[in-house]
Amino acid sequence: AAFLRFFQERHGHRRLPSAPVRPRGDPRLLFVNAGMNQFKPVFLGTVHPRSELAQHRRVVNSQKCVRAGGKHNDLEDVGRDTYHHTFFEMLGNWSFGDYFKEEACSMAWELLTEVYEIPRDRLYVTYFGGDSSLGLSADEECRDIWLRLGVPASHVLPFPLKDNFWEMGDTGPCGPCTEIHYDHVGGGRNAAALVNQGSPDVVEIWNLVFMQYSREVEGNLLPLPQHHVDTGMGLERLVTILQHKRSNYDTDLFTPILDAIHQGCRVPRYQGLVGDADVGHVNMAYRVVADHVRTLCVCITDGVYPGLSGAELVLRRILRRAVRFCSEVLHAPPGLLASLVPTVVEVLGDAYPELTKNADQIMDVINENEAAFLSSLERGRHIIERTVQQMEPSTDFPAEVAWSLYGNLGFPLDLIDLMLEEKGIRLDSAAFNELALEDAKRKARGPQAGQLEDTNTCLDVHSLAHLRNSNVPATDDSPKYAYTLGQHGQYEFSPCQATVLMLYRDQSLQKEVGAGQRCGVILDKTNFYAEQGGQASDQGYMIRLGQQDVLFPVESVHLCGGYVIHEVTAVEALRAGDQVQLFVDEAQRLACMTNHTATHLLNFALRHVLGDHTEQRGSHVTAERLRFDFDTKGPVTVEQLQQVEQVVQDVIKQNEAVHMAEVPLTLARRVQGLRAVDEGYPDPVRIVSLGVPVESVLTRDSEAAMQTSVELCCGTHLLQTGAVEDLTIISERQLVKGISRVIAVTGGQAKQAREVGQCLAMEVDSLSLRMKQRCSSITEMQNLSKEVGQLTQVVSNTAMPQWQRKELQTILKALQRTANTAIKKLEVQQAEEKAQNLLTKHCNQPVIIDTIPADSLSILMKVVNHMCDKSPGTSVLLLSPQVSGEVLCACQVSKNCLPVFSAADWAVAVCTQMEGKAGGSPIVAKGSGKAKGMQGALTAALEFAQSKL
Repeated sequence: AAFLRFFQERHGHRRLPSAPVRPRGDPRLLFVNAGMNQFKPVFLGTVHPRSELAQHRRVVNSQKCVRAGGKHNDLEDVGRDTYHHTFFEMLGNWSFGDYFKEEACSMAWELLTEVYEIPRDRLYVTYFGGDSSLGLSADEECRDIWLRLGVPASHVLPFPLKDNFWEMGDTGPCGPCTEIHYDHVGGGRNAAALVNQGSPDVVEIWNLVFMQYSREVEGNLLPLPQHHVDTGMGLERLVTILQHKRSNYDTDLFTPILDAIHQGCRVPRYQGLVGDADVGHVNMAYRVVADHVRTLCVCITDGVYPGLSGAELVLRRILRRAVRFCSEVLHAPPGLLASLVPTVVEVLGDAYPELTKNADQIMDVINENEAAFLSSLERGRHIIERTVQQMEPSTDFPAEVAWSLYGNLGFPLDLIDLMLEEKGIRLDSAAFNELALEDAKRKARGPQAGQLEDTNTCLDVHSLAHLRNSNVPATDDSPKYAYTLGQHGQYEFSPCQATVLMLYRDQSLQKEVGAGQRCGVILDKTNFYAEQGGQASDQGYMIRLGQQDVLFPVESVHLCGGYVIHEVTAVEALRAGDQVQLFVDEAQRLACMTNHTATHLLNFALRHVLGDHTEQRGSHVTAERLRFDFDTKGPVTVEQLQQVEQVVQDVIKQNEAVHMAEVPLTLARRVQGLRAVDEGYPDPVRIVSLGVPVESVLTRDSEAAMQTSVELCCGTHLLQTGAVEDLTIISERQLVKGISRVIAVTGGQAKQAREVGQCLAMEVDSLSLRMKQRCSSITEMQNLSKEVGQLTQVVSNTAMPQWQRKELQTILKALQRTANTAIKKLEVQQAEEKAQNLLTKHCNQPVIIDTIPADSLSILMKVVNHMCDKSPGTSVLLLSPQVSGEVLCACQVSKNCLPVFSAADWAVAVCTQMEGKAGGSPIVAKGSGKAKGMQGALTAALEFAQSKL
């Protein structure tokens, strides 16, 4: 609070709230990981001129940041030391084209030494020492400012590019920075030698970045038209200094949480021990849980929930890591993690009031996810212990066991590594990565690939006949529909126990399969969904009854002649007659159910908007997305796409019940308005009806199916439409004339696609406005044109609403045309002026050779053309040196001098002198070379012309 007050009250900064940790509309970023994320458009110059952000000059705030997953990832280090965190608070002050180095440094010094009263002799400052390869001199201006503020010369230290030059990315705004470091030891010593050396005694506390350059695609640096200041100071480190502690975990940001952990578990108090001194990793566990529960509270409040991909997957890893330390190291009962939420709210609630409002919801999400993982954790521990006992000494942990823990039990990889590390064992990482690569390839090949050649999942005709002749009953797969809604709205899937009837491997039926072999398993019954009706198969695992520590992963499930075949890797020998318990991957199943129900909504909405002639031509549903092909008379318009989404959202909001029942096929066929694909259906057949009970649909003369979605379908569905949450069509294209394909996403993915769309729409709007303000410089216009090109690419390749993509693409096409026209116009104007000046200078001589500044080869060529048009008897050769060290060359020969004098030969003679190349026709030619040969080139140009004329 003192930081915010200081800049607000003493220095006229505007205080802004923290942005949520979920980045708005930046798909490249998993979490907001720095204070400057929300101000990127200002630095890039893409901010909407009329937006509130564009009006700010001086700003101060405290930003919630998460560094886990992606490029900046501290997750695996958390707990091992006393200063890494996944969540931290970044204090920052900014100037957008207002103050610069002098004010930024003096404000920082005033706050640290006068307000916080940190002893001056413990502070060291660093500045950019220059870089000859980039042609950048040392930032002596910054050094002199610190010396004037009274910092002793021995405490002002130069450092190279990697330490003191900050860049936003490969391209874009960048500049030198100055860092303030603090010496924890003090006592009058000089600790300059420890600065930037990774010493825990001397740590960086504040970074002041001076954005004054822009790095171009070519790698060169250009000065920015406006200078900005971006500073960042980690609150946790600052508090450590102000409270005279050596560890962040000893400050009052963490001690209340550590006390609450102690009260809820069965181990001694936190003592701050690390490494070998921390016997049993108890202190590490305290730090992990305290850090992770803060991250969970902040993320869940900002709308990031533990899930299956992206930021959600990272949060699931964080939660599972915390659950494991609570349960296995701290020996805490279930529920400890959620019980810490009120303490976190107490610590952070004043700064971020949104936490207080959402405390109950945070606890519910944590408890629900903890319960889902605890049973898997117990099973995983048994599996690890059993595998370790069976391993040869000094060998690596088998990758296939780790893969099944990762894929089937949802163990984060870093958690597996950690559990093995505690046993002094390493994972065979190379083999694990190979399995991951294989899996990714299999998923990329899509649903149809590999089925034909797979000899374990598709029963051949002889095996089918043998099964029937041996009276092996068809698989009872009705348990796949055995799920209900719990009282808190969560889906509960009934357990399923089964007997192995037969195994199938290499196109033959077998009674037993050895360890390590892949095979098809036929059971008497199953709750696994086999791929059919366009819905991807379930995944999961099975275990033998009474043998909890061996897990048989089920990779895919197929239906063949009434038999359900589970593709399994046999970790141990598997035999007919074995009793097994089946575990479906519930998160993946639920995602498929959501997307399948959404497909029915989409089918209904398309017919509603495009007309009754719209017939389904195919569909495919996976956990990630849904695909739907249908008849269409022409391309679907932007308005139609918007209407379709609106119809779907209306049904989602109504939270209609989804009714399902099996009925005789003849009865089902009579239903008016029934949606059915042209394929063979079983008898009886399953009907799925949204909002209207199946018996009402079946009554004679009922038109219910005309008003809602009623389909024949064997898929698994939600029980209420509300759980779809949202649907966005992210792609629509014509496959062939008359058939369109749409791809859509639901839930959080749909919401994110909309957010990205809104942000890109704002960027396009901002670009349009800046284009209208018309710039007189060619370089500025070319930069805008380049920006249009880059934005066009982003709009084409990003998951966003398709209707919005089409709208933005139309606008961007028009902007590109406008930019191209403006550049041509400006080039012609500039070329005319330069041509006139040169003709006046050289008084229309028969040969003109000169050097002029020109932004591009096309402008240089235009100048030459204009000169020759105005003075037809003149031959002209112009050179133009560029910032990059290249020299451009353009020439034109008067028609009167042909064929003796050739422009192409002239250009080659000149560019060869500059170690370059050239080419063209006898009348006009162009080329380029290196600057060091330019003087010789001018002499060669004149000598060549004289020799020919």
